[in-house]
Amino acid sequence: MSTHPRSRWRQALVLGSALSLAIAIAACGGDDDATSTGGGGGGSSDGFVIAIADEPSTLDPQAQEDGNERAVNDNVYEALLVRDSETNELEPRLATELPTQVEPTVWEFTLREGVEFTNGEPFDAEAAAYSINRIVDPDYESAQLDYYGPLQSAEAVDATTLRVTTSEPDLVLPARFARLKMVPPEASQEDSFTEEPIGTGPYTVTAWDRGQQVTLEANPDYWGEAPPESEVTIKFISEAGTRVAGLRTGEIDLATLLPPEQAADAPQVLTKEGVEFPVYRLKNYDGTLVSKEIRQALNYAVDKDAIAEDLFSGYATVADCQPSQEGTTGYNPDLEPYAYDPDKARELLEEAGYDGEPLSLLGATGRWLKDAEMHEVVIGYLEEVGVSVTPDIRPFSSYIDEFTRTVGDAQPDIGFVSASNELFDASKMDSYYASDGALSSYVNDDADALIAEAAAAESPEDREAAYQELFALGCEDPPFIFTVNLQDIYGASEGLDWTPRSDGSLYIPEMSLGS
Repeated sequence: MSTHPRSRWRQALVLGSALSLAIAIAACGGDDDATSTGGGGGGSSDGFVIAIADEPSTLDPQAQEDGNERAVNDNVYEALLVRDSETNELEPRLATELPTQVEPTVWEFTLREGVEFTNGEPFDAEAAAYSINRIVDPDYESAQLDYYGPLQSAEAVDATTLRVTTSEPDLVLPARFARLKMVPPEASQEDSFTEEPIGTGPYTVTAWDRGQQVTLEANPDYWGEAPPESEVTIKFISEAGTRVAGLRTGEIDLATLLPPEQAADAPQVLTKEGVEFPVYRLKNYDGTLVSKEIRQALNYAVDKDAIAEDLFSGYATVADCQPSQEGTTGYNPDLEPYAYDPDKARELLEEAGYDGEPLSLLGATGRWLKDAEMHEVVIGYLEEVGVSVTPDIRPFSSYIDEFTRTVGDAQPDIGFVSASNELFDASKMDSYYASDGALSSYVNDDADALIAEAAAAESPEDREAAYQELFALGCEDPPFIFTVNLQDIYGASEGLDWTPRSDGSLYIPEMSLGS
């Protein structure tokens, strides 16, 4: 008699944890001690203390796609627009209002007057144009370029009027400018800029102690309202248990990336529906998974409710057949999750003539929350309905080169990724749904046509409809095994007053400690 999947996957949790730990130790080479203790002492000696899981790769806000960098730089640099922390709607920040589309490919911003970078350089339309042209310059090689789509160039019309040009009409442009940080034209050309950030924001960096922490102080010349906390330390603490322990002893006020099973140990748990969608990409243009019925069967085979409740302790919701969520442009409210129906999965496999040929599965470990455990669980469910899986589970450093192979280039049958959408717009998923997408293993002429229709749409309503149809198509002819939408989990001290943001930003001026 075979073991029921729920029993098998509980065993897999233990195996997955052991695997993750073993790979992490091997990958780190025993160097983890440098970042696991956090350097001790919060409270009066360190002011307000935040613990993040790893160190920024740079403090240049335009260079890398690095959440650790953003934890610091979201408080040092500013964008032209910002998302409201409660409604998630776009609002002006360094601009005075939302941009105006003056031509199909031309937008204009009106900028705030009297703002300076902390080194005294003026923030004006010349500085804004420089910042935009810098990040889209191919020679600069920004890792953030995917976020800026057809953004082509910018120029100053006068001191407070900025004109932005795109290569094609782009209704998403305002959302892009809630992310693009403004940098000082002179200081950003210095080698020291990667370590000594100079922004217009509410905080300045006073020290970066490598391997330990970054220290921030309130910007005394900030153009806006002074933040509640004047001194902030952002510590790098890789071990989740150490972050939780620091919360309990009062050395830490806020900790990110709490594992679900440890959240209850924190004095206060804060959560927010996140923008991460763990999925298993399915290669549909070659091999066994050309069959739509087999790809559907893989979706029926996986118990997503059990993953949400057991693996993620309820800090996740089942994805409703699309890598999107309510409030995101293009979200289709009529779609429902694939039910857990192993009998239906077996029936479809038989109808498709599946005879047990192995499917290769590429996965990363140590990169995303509970990724190793997820692989063990999903593989167990697939094997339970008779699917043979050949897993290739790697540390992220070697996984990424394999995962980013493009269509036709020796891609695995199944590839895990946690797709994120900080733009809150369906176009962020083009790279997975388009035949020529940078991260795609999916070829469907109808999907390509809908993506082109969305790009050419002249109204937000037409664009929304095209993406809703795309996601409906992808539900019926799946490019993924859909799983869950993860919540962001934070641990906090009892006195911390903060509501986590939908965009995942650690914007410190919105936080305050009670008396």
